[in-house]
Amino acid sequence: MAYTMKDVAKRAGVSVATVSRILNGLSGYSEETKKRVNQVIDEMGYQPNAIARGLISKKTRTLAVLLPEVSDLFASEVLAGVEEEAHEKGYSVIICKTAKNGVRTMKYLQTLRENQVDGIIFMSETLTKEYYEAIRKMGASLVLVSTRSDYDIPYVKVDDRQAAYDATSYLVEKGHRSLGMLSGTEGDLIATVPRVAGFKEALCDHGLPAEEHRIAYGDFGFSSGALAMERLLRRVPDVEAVFCASDEMAVGALSLLHRKGIKVPGEISIIGYDNTRAAEMAFPPLTTMAQPLYQMGKKAVDIVLGHRSAESLLLSHQMVERETVGQR
Repeated sequence: MAYTMKDVAKRAGVSVATVSRILNGLSGYSEETKKRVNQVIDEMGYQPNAIARGLISKKTRTLAVLLPEVSDLFASEVLAGVEEEAHEKGYSVIICKTAKNGVRTMKYLQTLRENQVDGIIFMSETLTKEYYEAIRKMGASLVLVSTRSDYDIPYVKVDDRQAAYDATSYLVEKGHRSLGMLSGTEGDLIATVPRVAGFKEALCDHGLPAEEHRIAYGDFGFSSGALAMERLLRRVPDVEAVFCASDEMAVGALSLLHRKGIKVPGEISIIGYDNTRAAEMAFPPLTTMAQPLYQMGKKAVDIVLGHRSAESLLLSHQMVERETVGQR
């Protein structure tokens, strides 16, 4: 049987308003009354309704994360940080996996408005005007992760262009002169464009060719990494080192090279991006440019809950050296 607040109040011999105040941590009752009401709640197994409580406290203690169909390993690292920080602060997390056409995103935003979530973490996707207006109308706080927008919304991310530049320069410093790149979705302004820009800029600064045919596009995933590596080998048969826009693409490239009998790093060096668990589990273990994914999730929660200044954060990237890059 599902008990109501009215049932709790009747058994405890107090008003419904008193039960509500106790549940929401408000004042106006004795310690004895509080103990009696909490005892009745335990005995009855009463579960307070978050929406009903929110009508008084203006808080449902729930956060939502909206993320597209991105790399599952990438997302899981960020979400681990989000959930850890949220639960430490007494919040629950709703995860909404959106689609590219925007229809599902708008449906989720309507549902989140009806459920009166306190904050939204918007991840790895473009914040369109339609999304922005819907979130603004619901009054929930908002923070972006691994993306930024033209609106005055705080974000948490790394400098993708600089990270790609540093990864490419690392390969050059190891003596490689014929470089290629496996990139994410062509035209994607969030991750693809800045990483391609960093790759090309590094090559130009080191006096190396930065032709477009040295870039093979995919979708950040394992299968597309293998397919892109196949295309790159046809276009640049003398390629010595490859910068991959994600660890999963890099692992796909490693798989393709293994099937072809091409040694890594003996014949071709490979470097990834993100430092997900895939990088550690790869064979050979993948050298990669690390994003602090777990910390990005934790800091996003701090910002969206107002525990940290609502200013954007550019976090540091760093090289994690393993076994897929050799010295020429």
